[in-house]
Amino acid sequence: MSDEAVSVPSPIEVRKLDHIAVNLERNVEISGLSTGFERLQFINNALPEIELGAVQTDLSFLGMPIKAPFLISSMTGGVERGWEITRRLAAAAEAFGCAIGVGSQRAALEDTGRAQFYQVRDVAPTAPLFANLGAVQLNYGVTADDCRRAVEMIGADGLFLHLNPLQEALQSEGNTNFSGLAHRIAAVCHWLDVPVIVKEVGFGISAKVAVQLAECGVAAIDVSGSGGTSWSAVEHLRCVDERQREVSRGFLGWGIPTARCLVDVRRAVPGLPVIASGGIRTGLDVAKSLALGASLAGIAGPLLRAAAESEERAFEALQTALDELRVAMFAAGAPLLSALDPSLLIDLDAPLLCGATPTEPRS
Repeated sequence: MSDEAVSVPSPIEVRKLDHIAVNLERNVEISGLSTGFERLQFINNALPEIELGAVQTDLSFLGMPIKAPFLISSMTGGVERGWEITRRLAAAAEAFGCAIGVGSQRAALEDTGRAQFYQVRDVAPTAPLFANLGAVQLNYGVTADDCRRAVEMIGADGLFLHLNPLQEALQSEGNTNFSGLAHRIAAVCHWLDVPVIVKEVGFGISAKVAVQLAECGVAAIDVSGSGGTSWSAVEHLRCVDERQREVSRGFLGWGIPTARCLVDVRRAVPGLPVIASGGIRTGLDVAKSLALGASLAGIAGPLLRAAAESEERAFEALQTALDELRVAMFAAGAPLLSALDPSLLIDLDAPLLCGATPTEPRS
């Protein structure tokens, strides 16, 4: 036997590699699980009175200038394969002037040697960049100072704390003590000098939880509803224990549709910026999200698959989404993002003649 040390992957590394493989190689979007956006349609404006080239997509989010209202959602990191994908996405974020979040940095807090696998500032020097940690880790030894370290580790402009109770419950290695977590989130918001945003991972944030988070002092909420990647499906496919696999099967359809989350959270905390994510696949989805009150729209799965192929494919995917957004704004008669509002949408499931006045039959 060789005297050379054999590198044994850590449980976190194995899990991250599993997550990448499952998302790229398996179908983790549940058929029939809706985002709610498919029932909404823009009212065509046949006389928009604007020029397509004059449509503007820039905005300010938490004081940061953004050229396109996209967030490349937190997906992966901590392993070399994940780093390669994230760097491609970060380069695209820089080119298009949109925001990006890295994957959970817990691995780098536990093993500082893994910090290198989150570094993207050299390819995205000006893009709004967000660090990321699981909120539940605050109940397992992660401190507010660790959150600061995560931000400083990558030169981030803010921090995502993600909530994922169902995903943790479906993992054999999951951390499931979510008790007393709100006051720990509040402490992080108070301690850090950068914005703290709380997000789900694809099961949605309700109006009630949004109010709790606002009371904690979060700077924004990412609703991350259902309709896109199902992390219950991901964990179902990872299960090796048959009983656990059967339990996870029952939650394949769990979650609040993204459009429902967005409407409810905007009503519950009207003064708080909201990010729409969860099943956002196209620029048209982005436009609908913004019309419902989102400040940004997060895209994950389609960009993960594109960036896994090449940096060029990541650029192409973002360009397509931006083109779709601009055409949607033009065809709806909205020259600015601020002109997108619910009055431009119709609900295809609403009764067609609801409230209509009966008329006399024609002779």
